[in-house]
Amino acid sequence: MIEQKSSPILRTEELFKSFAGLVAVRKVSFTVHEGEILGLIGPNGSGKTTLFNLISGFLMPDGGRVEFRGKEITRLKPHRICEAGIVRTFQLVKPFAEMTALQNVVAGRTYGSKPIRSLKQARTEAEEILAFTGLGGKKSVLAGQLGLADRKRLEIARALATKPDLLLLDESMCGLNPVETEDAIRLIREIRSFGITVIIVEHIMKVVIGISDRIVVMNAGEKIAEGKPREITTNKTVIAAYLGKRYAER
Repeated sequence: MIEQKSSPILRTEELFKSFAGLVAVRKVSFTVHEGEILGLIGPNGSGKTTLFNLISGFLMPDGGRVEFRGKEITRLKPHRICEAGIVRTFQLVKPFAEMTALQNVVAGRTYGSKPIRSLKQARTEAEEILAFTGLGGKKSVLAGQLGLADRKRLEIARALATKPDLLLLDESMCGLNPVETEDAIRLIREIRSFGITVIIVEHIMKVVIGISDRIVVMNAGEKIAEGKPREITTNKTVIAAYLGKRYAER
């Protein structure tokens, strides 16, 4: 793990969201440093995806704020947040099924923080992104005909096409076999090597512990812990949230 000494790229302050009186995110505050991989974990229903939705503009918070590179983006629309340099993937991937993998990425390349209006240039860069994500040989395949692992890669490729500074990955390894998971881990590390900051939501603890510089843990909508992977794995509050108090006391 690398020691993060860079300035914050993202900051949330007491983000709050409820649905019909049920609190999904309760005053969650944390900071992400430029160039790091931050793991966001917690049991099912802990508020992780809702937090992603608040950061990326798919949901409006009931309270709190989000800052990106020192500017407030709390109530911007999703496309404005994408233009600012934040992009997210979704756990349930939904590519344009009747379009090829290349066409999907070209569509992404014409939007985002540095959109291209030339379709020829967009196609060239889309082909480079597909090669980088391991889909170069499948650029002419319809997205709906790709297997799960390749659809996950296509989801990441479309996100990268928007030229983000911050990439939010929502369970990008869910449903993958061990070999596919290792390939996905290598891809995420390569993405970070290009200067892209990453927040990853993932249920596979081995993956999160192995890839993250820091980890934020949520439970029942609240942040219950934050620290380096070694600190999180021995945190009794975290153990209790996942396994129950009996295990935490051992």
